Amino acid sequence: MTKQRRSFTPEFKREAADLVLKQNYSYIEASRSLGIGESALRRWVDQVQKERQGVTPQSKALTPEQQKIQELEARIARLEREKSILKRLPRS
Repeated sequence: MTKQRRSFTPEFKREAADLVLKQNYSYIEASRSLGIGESALRRWVDQVQKERQGVTPQSKALTPEQQKIQELEARIARLEREKSILKRLPRS
């Protein structure tokens, strides 16, 4: 019997981290009240703190600002790929 891996939205992760960061819950209290693992909560808190300092994460961003940065970076990368493809096409 395999255990289903749960997934959480960025909003849920951010709100869970805010319990520790803004509402002064302990990691244990917050993780128990939300029914999540303490180590996951610690990762989310660490990621939110880094994002608020302006560090863009490698994984999916949690803060709206970093989410927008990731969207724009992906769009730039796509446009750069399209541009390089167009440069390789023969001109008539």
